[in-house]
Amino acid sequence: MALDRWIALAFIALCCVFGYAAFFTMDDQLPPILRRNPVWPSTFPKILSVLGVIVGLVVLFTPKPESKDEAPKDGAIDLKRLGDYQIGQALGLLALMVAYALTLRPLGFLGSTIGFLVLGAVILGERRFHVLIPVAVIAAGSIWYLVQEVLGIFLRPWPGILM
Repeated sequence: MALDRWIALAFIALCCVFGYAAFFTMDDQLPPILRRNPVWPSTFPKILSVLGVIVGLVVLFTPKPESKDEAPKDGAIDLKRLGDYQIGQALGLLALMVAYALTLRPLGFLGSTIGFLVLGAVILGERRFHVLIPVAVIAAGSIWYLVQEVLGIFLRPWPGILM
């Protein structure tokens, strides 16, 4: 079985678990007054799980053309040349995402977001720090302002020690 079909099978399994949680466990603690509403908190997860299973089944059962001599198209991943891709950059970005999630509380939103943007750009090959750092600061500050002031959601900007 091809890699895309294995991924589709894993995606279907994930959607089934998500659908089970949405259909059978999410609405158990709803107060009786909310049970009469036409839209419950589990409505969107139910729709997502059903659509995910449908998309996974389409990918799983769509027949693939059997042409062995055709060259891979541009943008397609050739598993025979997997070593030619920038796997180190991809793994570095994944590790940086985990580090970002772990440093949100100790460094605060601004510090960890600026660090994530700068280090992510460096991993991807950007070397113009005189452009990179101001753009990261402006982007992180703008997002913090929109979330904190416009949406009214508290987002700790600085490390916990300073507040």
